[in-house]
Amino acid sequence: MKKVFTLIVAASMVSLVACGPSAEEIAKKEKAKQDSIALAQKEQATQDSIAAVAKAQEEAVAAAAKAKEDSIAAAAAKKGGKKGGKK
Repeated sequence: MKKVFTLIVAASMVSLVACGPSAEEIAKKEKAKQDSIALAQKEQATQDSIAAVAKAQEEAVAAAAKAKEDSIAAAAAKKGGKKGGKK
């Protein structure tokens, strides 16, 4: 009886070990995990690039508006200077 019980326990342990994931399955899971991380990093880089472009556009619009205001102010000052000089 003792030998039969030992044989059943040994067979159960072997079958449990055989049911676990193989080295190939573990490698596939790890590769999928690494691919997911790489994809997330690529997406983050894309979002960072989009944000940088948006910021550059905002700065360019602000610079153009300032240049326009400066140009208008310079023209007004020049126009005002001519009138003042003619009187």
